[in-house]
Amino acid sequence: MTTTLPADLATLSDTARRLTQAGRGILAADESIRTMSARLDNEGIPPSVTARRDYRELLVTAEGLSETVSGVIWCDETFGQSLSDDRPFPLAARELDILPGIKVDTGTRELPGRDGALVTEGLDGLDDRLASYAERGAAFAKWRAVFDVATITPYTARVNGHALARYAASCQAHGIVPIVEPEVLCTGGHSLGESARASRLALNALFDELAQAGVELSGIVLKPNFVTPGLTAPGATAPTVAAATFDVLRDEVPADVAGIAFLSGGHPTKDACAFLDETKAVPERPWPVTFSFGRALVSEALSVWGGDPGQAKAAQKVLLGNCRRAARTTR
Repeated sequence: MTTTLPADLATLSDTARRLTQAGRGILAADESIRTMSARLDNEGIPPSVTARRDYRELLVTAEGLSETVSGVIWCDETFGQSLSDDRPFPLAARELDILPGIKVDTGTRELPGRDGALVTEGLDGLDDRLASYAERGAAFAKWRAVFDVATITPYTARVNGHALARYAASCQAHGIVPIVEPEVLCTGGHSLGESARASRLALNALFDELAQAGVELSGIVLKPNFVTPGLTAPGATAPTVAAATFDVLRDEVPADVAGIAFLSGGHPTKDACAFLDETKAVPERPWPVTFSFGRALVSEALSVWGGDPGQAKAAQKVLLGNCRRAARTTR
């Protein structure tokens, strides 16, 4: 069981509701140093501490971002950095009416003898890290578990669900809202039905483990994938994706979860927004739904910026346009 007190739960619930309110979503800018450096390199930008900082500063300081973004997730490096005006990133975000979040998992490794299935790590030392993040102003955190349709089994779902539950319980004990992310990858040629089966398996194990850990569901945000065919399989219409996604969520996600923030999962922006728009329109939906997109919002902005300070405003304009497009689907 967690040590969350009733007063703490009220704060957690308020924060979780704020993160998933209609009209705003969560910006995922939490790429690891390796991943962010690779993306900079792909755009012809020499990867460096300063370049990564400048890029994340460009995102969070876009004028009017808080109109469509309720929170932003960073990695440890960015969370500990300051903007060019010397304001720490978490403080600057709060002053801009955006909740600061932190990714706390440390990546994945293969589970022995499980055909390449992965488990997410980062529980060692997590309580100490959460205490530090809370002291520096973190409102929420994120932990991502990764499942491949071809390799997910009840065992791999349970192992990752257990880690997500331990992480979530620790977050709540420190007054931090946990975003729990059981991502079934959309890479591959699997069918819509195979995606639904894998998503059910991941969610069922997750919520069983959350219950056993005593996690308060009114103080979490679920970050699931849309149920879609694989990217190399024949596609499905947005209404079909929304119906399949809702069928899975209705059966596996308790109604007292504070809110759902969908990941884009590598889908093009227009597709991810169309999926969300159709899912939001389901009348019997018991939870608020919004977005927690990364690449779908920022990839074009990164290309426009290209490391050139003179292109910062143009890049911010592109970012704001993508955020508005996503936010319209949640109203």
